[in-house]
Amino acid sequence: MTDMKRAVFLDRDGVINRAIVCNGKPYPPADLAALEILPGVTDAMHLLHEAGWLLIVVTNQPDVARGTTSLANVEAINAYLQHCLPIDDFRTCYHDSSDGCNCRKPLPGALLAAANIHGIELASSYMVGDRWRDTEAGERAGCKTIFLDYGYDEKQPKNFNHRVRSLAEAADIILGR
Repeated sequence: MTDMKRAVFLDRDGVINRAIVCNGKPYPPADLAALEILPGVTDAMHLLHEAGWLLIVVTNQPDVARGTTSLANVEAINAYLQHCLPIDDFRTCYHDSSDGCNCRKPLPGALLAAANIHGIELASSYMVGDRWRDTEAGERAGCKTIFLDYGYDEKQPKNFNHRVRSLAEAADIILGR
């Protein structure tokens, strides 16, 4: 049997790229033209990848189910990010909360599926996110969790292992710096 791998699961909007904040709540960029990779993200992701961590984006994109954005726009953003950054996989949930999908965070289905596909040891892995759904999904999957706190005006996570202000800070924790 091969050694189990370690992964850093990353939310997309607000962790890798800038979320569009309106009335204190974060939203995804509408299209590729509105996409902005956050400062320090490229370096942090390269450091993690070079240290042997799998980088897997786990993102809820319910605006597709809601009809407020197109599947093509979400896929174009994901493809661009995959081209620019050392991302090993995307797990994108296009469902809305009412659809009862187990891949929609805070349920851990997307993390569990990625762990199964890639041979990931979840207890040695991290989930990094900027919303309660992210840290709860990571906790439910058995990962360590890092909350990127922007002070959004919404429900806040109750349980997480670390609170940071950037992916660069999260990478320092993961890499033991």
